[in-house]
Amino acid sequence: MKPDQIPSSSSPLAGSHFDTATETLLQPSGLDVAALQGVLGNMMSHKVDYADLYFQYSRAESWGLEEGQVKSGNFSIDQGVGVRAVSGEKTAFAYSDDINLPALQQAANATKAIAAIGAEQAGSAIQRIDAPQLYIPHDPIASLSAVAKVKLLERLEGYARKADPRITQVMASIAGEYEVIMIARHDGMMAADVRPLVRLSIQVIAEANGRREQGSAGGGGRFDYAYFTDEVLQDYAQKAVHQALVNLEARPAPAGSMTVVLGSGWPGILLHEAIGHGLEGDFNRKGSSAFSNAIGQQVAARGVTVVDDGTISNRRGSLNIDDEGNPTQRTVLIEDGYLRGYIQDSLNARLMGMPMTGNARRESYAHIPMPRMTNTYMLNGNMAPEEIIKSVKKGLYAANFGGGQVDITSGKFVFSAAEAWMIEDGKLTYPVKGATLIGNGPEVLKRVSMIGNDMALDSGVGTCGKEGQSVPVGVGQPTLRIDGLTVGGTL
Repeated sequence: MKPDQIPSSSSPLAGSHFDTATETLLQPSGLDVAALQGVLGNMMSHKVDYADLYFQYSRAESWGLEEGQVKSGNFSIDQGVGVRAVSGEKTAFAYSDDINLPALQQAANATKAIAAIGAEQAGSAIQRIDAPQLYIPHDPIASLSAVAKVKLLERLEGYARKADPRITQVMASIAGEYEVIMIARHDGMMAADVRPLVRLSIQVIAEANGRREQGSAGGGGRFDYAYFTDEVLQDYAQKAVHQALVNLEARPAPAGSMTVVLGSGWPGILLHEAIGHGLEGDFNRKGSSAFSNAIGQQVAARGVTVVDDGTISNRRGSLNIDDEGNPTQRTVLIEDGYLRGYIQDSLNARLMGMPMTGNARRESYAHIPMPRMTNTYMLNGNMAPEEIIKSVKKGLYAANFGGGQVDITSGKFVFSAAEAWMIEDGKLTYPVKGATLIGNGPEVLKRVSMIGNDMALDSGVGTCGKEGQSVPVGVGQPTLRIDGLTVGGTL
């Protein structure tokens, strides 16, 4: 089932995002638009270039099932407001978990220290902007009862155990979040968003002949729990079991320089980590990215086109607006091998003299925004994936990835393959275990020699970390052939 074909048991919330945010965030504290104007006007009187208020309310839950029993359950409610002022390259930021006028005024006063020398700026009249509808503003937590959530996990566990008698342990978890945000800026713009988010995960352990291996799968997006039908549960269970059973038969991976074929979908995490972070505006403004000052230059093999797109309906990485109130958009970063632009927020766009791209993101009201990816992926080529594998005399096929590490400054990366196969004479011959891919992100882009026609986005499980902040993201790519990539193994 595709995320744009989502059944639902709950109705959309009445009214616009802005109405919901006003009722949730402002009215309980006796705040109104005039009060926000007053706070912003006071901040701008201290000669700053930019100021905003970021209000947030969130409810989150998670349930964990292990060996047929609920082993964990968490529920949290949080709300607060972040107050930010920007002058030149300097940012002053304060936040409060109390949403009321005195707390707002106190936080605003804390930003005075960075005032620039220059003329005072008056606050602008408030202009309300309604966000688009990339996802229905469901409350996923309310879409199922607690009993039904546990039953859902039990069904998922049952599908995994029925799939193969070698499955000895099953761990499953479900998580949901309902978030309401409102942003008020010094230029008069006010915008709001209502953001649902769910995720379901399964991990299995298979045992045979004294050997134990694991497999995992899952997915989610910006909808409610009704997405997780029996068909979806069976798909997740089968994928996790398949990975574990493949690894039971895996031999030690060879090491050395070889041709590597990356599968479609989740292996795009390598693209995200090794290349995507290097295209974020802050790293390029500071000159610390391998892509700094390279716009217009060829940075990848011809045929390689990479985009960041926050406008895909229901995707985990999508947003109606970014965390500065700007609409998200589809931004072409690399086109046919040539660097076209960077991912930007307002600060870096202004300082670099480039357009904003709707990529300002923050973990919560207690964090400052920065340029972050949304859904980052490579576009299709014209090769059938089976033809790409057939073209390889000897090499490695990485069907799925586990963890990895990246140095953004140099672009160097190390990624472990969760499922990998040897390619011999154009055929997948046997699975291997312990394979790691080692290389340099910008250099890998130049070594892409074949691009498949099977581009797929991941199933909705990605979380990106940067400078201590985590945000949900999406990745994707078609099958790729990369020549001369270093593989670390155990042989």
